[in-house]
Amino acid sequence: MTNAPAMITPKTQPLILFWHRRDLRIQDNRGLGAAREKTAKVVGLFCFDPKILGGDDIAAVRVAYLVGCLEDLAQQYHQAGSQLLILQGEPATVIPKLAQALNVQALHWNCDVEPYAQARDQAVTQALSKLNIEVNTFWDQLLVAPDAIRTGAGAIYTVYSPFWKNWQQQPKAQPTKALHQAQGLTTQELEIAKKQGMIPLPTAKELGFIWNAPLYLDPGVAPAQARLAEFCQRAINSYEPDRNFPGIAGTSGLSAALKFGVLGIRDIWTASREAQAQARSEEALGAIRTWQQELAWREFYQHVMYAFPELEQGPYRQPFQNFPWSNNQDHFQAWCEGRTGFPIVDAAMRQLNQTGWMHNRCRMIVASFLTKDLIINPQWGEKYFMQRLIDGDLSANNGGWQWSASSGMDPKPLRIFNPHTQAQKFDAEAEYIRHWLPELRGVETADLLTGRISPLERQACDYPMEIVDHKVQQQKFKQLYAQQKN
Repeated sequence: MTNAPAMITPKTQPLILFWHRRDLRIQDNRGLGAAREKTAKVVGLFCFDPKILGGDDIAAVRVAYLVGCLEDLAQQYHQAGSQLLILQGEPATVIPKLAQALNVQALHWNCDVEPYAQARDQAVTQALSKLNIEVNTFWDQLLVAPDAIRTGAGAIYTVYSPFWKNWQQQPKAQPTKALHQAQGLTTQELEIAKKQGMIPLPTAKELGFIWNAPLYLDPGVAPAQARLAEFCQRAINSYEPDRNFPGIAGTSGLSAALKFGVLGIRDIWTASREAQAQARSEEALGAIRTWQQELAWREFYQHVMYAFPELEQGPYRQPFQNFPWSNNQDHFQAWCEGRTGFPIVDAAMRQLNQTGWMHNRCRMIVASFLTKDLIINPQWGEKYFMQRLIDGDLSANNGGWQWSASSGMDPKPLRIFNPHTQAQKFDAEAEYIRHWLPELRGVETADLLTGRISPLERQACDYPMEIVDHKVQQQKFKQLYAQQKN
């Protein structure tokens, strides 16, 4: 006699499970909407994957935000009349097991570009196929799917500017309806689901992650929608140039919501188009277009990761395949802790460590400093960012680091940021520096921006000397790069 799971007989409405991953919402969700068109009985599913949670690039702040978004998602399902089921385990094992026990008609999910996600999804699909369970997948997290855009020669774009020109001309779908009046599992079916591994939603602490600081963006749909509305009302018309100044709130702050799909990209694009329609100056139109270009950068990096999964493991440009990085461990630790002696760099790293978020201009500054001044492998910095960022996303993080390191798809490979010049240009009153480096609040602004803080004053403030000479390191990097090219 076997211990086979109890099977249930099909009801009038067939059951479809929708597997959430980075689309933690029930509105403007293409795969979920397609499920609802087929049946009223649509139930959500999320699986905590030990391969992701057990990785060495997971951030406690990101898990805390994720769990909060799942709490909100469960409430959304409840209001729609259904449920969100939670599993924990290897997806290719636990999901088919649950689906078979519940006698589901199909599983729906939205596609992902990341190499692990694609391999995982293939394994789940194969397991479900053996059980004769239908699988339907959709592109949801991108305005333009990777297979829908190519160069004139039919190749993937590897340079952003021509990608943008093509991308902006592509049709953009309108937001889809929210899940409504859905039917959930019966009491009997819920008992079966519990026997097949369904668990209560765990806390971040129960998952092994502790984050006690406030979150940069409150989890859930409503806070993200409010942030988008506030940004479009207050800042989008001056996004350019305000986005470059870390001391002011000139960016949308929606990167975490985009990472986890708390807001649909079509809703965000629609909001930008509505802002364009209401703009009253060429400057405002230009600022909105710049924000749209940033959304396109996000898609460019995802398209590139989809086409070149090897980027996860190393650089795109040949000269960097075997680049002789210095990889000084003490220098790297000083960079991580915000103790390099360069105020703008240290302020940015303190912001990251304390809040789980960093202003994008500062991300470029600290990445350039790590790779061009300290001559440390960008993969070290890329991993550290993923261990700290609330919005840590493989494609965006990898693309940004390769851009800063000059190792990626960039027609200007030797862009080097001078940290002092960057501070003078984008934090002219040193407000950002003083906020994150309170020990330096009494130092003259000119000294903070130029780094000409005397050794005696540094000692009095318990602030370190500069660990390298920017001019010397800049020349060293250029020489190393020239040698690699030859």
